[in-house]
Amino acid sequence: MTSTDAAPAAPAAQTFTSLDPATGAVVGTHPIHDAEAVRAAVARARAEAPRWQALGYDGRKRALVRWRKLIARRMDELAALMSRETGKPTGDALLETALAVDHLAWAASHAEKVLKRRSVAPGLLMVNQAASVEYRPLGVVGVIGPWNYPVFTPMGSIAYALAAGNTVVFKPSEYTPGVGEWLARTFQEAVGSPVFQVVTGYGETGAALTAAGVDKVAFTGSTATGKRVMAACAETLTPVVIEAGGKDALIVAEDADVAEAAEAALWGAAANAGQTCAGVERVYVHDRVYDEFLDHLVRQAQELEAKPGGQVGPITMPSQVDIIRRHVDDALARGGRALVGGPVPEGARFVQPTVLVDVPEDSSAVQEETFGPTVTVTRVKDMDEAVARANGTRYALGSTVFSKDHGMEIAERLRAGMTAINGVISFAGIPTLPFGGVGDSGFGRIHGPDGLREFTYPHAIARQRFKPAIALTTFRRTAKEEKQLTKVVRGLYGRGKK
Repeated sequence: MTSTDAAPAAPAAQTFTSLDPATGAVVGTHPIHDAEAVRAAVARARAEAPRWQALGYDGRKRALVRWRKLIARRMDELAALMSRETGKPTGDALLETALAVDHLAWAASHAEKVLKRRSVAPGLLMVNQAASVEYRPLGVVGVIGPWNYPVFTPMGSIAYALAAGNTVVFKPSEYTPGVGEWLARTFQEAVGSPVFQVVTGYGETGAALTAAGVDKVAFTGSTATGKRVMAACAETLTPVVIEAGGKDALIVAEDADVAEAAEAALWGAAANAGQTCAGVERVYVHDRVYDEFLDHLVRQAQELEAKPGGQVGPITMPSQVDIIRRHVDDALARGGRALVGGPVPEGARFVQPTVLVDVPEDSSAVQEETFGPTVTVTRVKDMDEAVARANGTRYALGSTVFSKDHGMEIAERLRAGMTAINGVISFAGIPTLPFGGVGDSGFGRIHGPDGLREFTYPHAIARQRFKPAIALTTFRRTAKEEKQLTKVVRGLYGRGKK
C-alpha cells in the first residue's frame, strides 16, 4: 500500500510477483493486501477527504499540476516499467502515458467550470424561486483497473475523481501492480498526503475494496467480472461505473479512402497486441471496395510480426491466448479462411496478426470479445447491411466509419458509446469527450465533463425570492387559488388545437 501512513508490511508468504509476459522474468514482488488492510486504506482516505475537499478547486488544481509535471518529467521511467509488466512496445507505453497526462491536465483545469454552483431557470410556475445546482464530491472512490492500459484507463477515473474533490483507493491489476505503485508513489512525492493510495493483490483484494465502504466503484475489466462487481456493490447500494468488453466494428463505405481505412483497421486490430477494449475486431466493407481493401490490409498485415522488440508484443495474460485460439479455430472450422496468420500454437506467448474472412456472423470470432491481434473482414452490399451487422452484438463500446461524404450519417445510426470517423480510437484521446459503452460494454462515463460529474452528486437548491402570487404549498390554499392555478396552466400549456 502506498500512502503517507504506510500499512505494516505483509508477511513474506503474503506476496506475489509480476512477470514480464515476453520472457517470464520477474519484474517485481508486491504485497497481497487483505480485507483488513483495504479497510484501513479506505479509512485513511475517508479521514483525508475533508482536507482535500477544503483545498477547493484552485488548491486541488495546484496539487494535481505538481503531480502532472512529475509524471511528464519521468514518463520514460513509467513507460519502461509499463513495457516490462505488459510486454507492450515502449513507444506504445509512451503514447499511453502522454494521453494520461493530457487527461490529468484537462480534469484539473476544468473541474471548477463543470462542477461549480450555477443558476438554472426556475420555470414559470416557480418564478418566485431562485434555483441553483452544484456537483459535490462523493467522498472516497475505489478504482479497480485493467492490465491492458494500466495507466491511461484507470487515470480516466483517478484523475477525474481527484479533480472533483474525492480521495481515491486504487487496486491495479495483478499483472501490473508495479505501475499502480509507481503512480501512487509519485503522487506522494508531489502532494504528500494519503489522498491517493494503492492496494495490491488478486481478485480478493478487489472484492475487499468493493465491500470496504467506498462511496463509488469505478471498474474496468471483463463483462463477467463487471457483473460480479455490481452484485457485490448492490449489497450496500454502492454506485458503480462499469467499462467492460467490446467487439468494435469498422465500416468502410464505397467512397472511403481505402488505403487509409486498411491501415487504420490493422492498427486498431493489432496495436497493443489487440488487447484493446475499443480496438477493431470486425470490419464490414462495401462490395465495391472490398477486394481493394483486403489487398491493402493483407499486404500490411504480412509486414507485421509479433516478436520480442517488435511492433506487436506478447499477450499479457496467458489465459487470454486460449480464448484467441478458440475463436480462430472456431472461425476456421466453420468455413472461415485465414489470409494472414492462422491457428495459435500451444504455449505461445505471442500471437501473430491474423486476418479472417468468410467467417459466419454467429461464430465466436464475431460475437465474443477476442482481445487479440485478430480481425474478421466481411463483404456487405450496402451501408444498411453494414450498420445492421455492426449493431449485431451485445457489445456497444466504440466504432469506426471510413467515408469521405457520409461518415456522420453512418455514425449516427450506430449503437455505440463512441464513434471515430476517418480515424481509429481517436475519441479516447480527446479529453472533452465522454468514454464508455452501452449493453454488455457497461455504463457510466469517464473523461470530459461527464467523467467529472460521474464522481459527484448534484446538490439542488431552491431559494424563495418573494412571496408567490398563488400559494401552492400550504394547507391554507383556497379553491379560488386552485382555479387560478388551473387557468394559468391552461393558458400556458393548453392552447392550440393539438
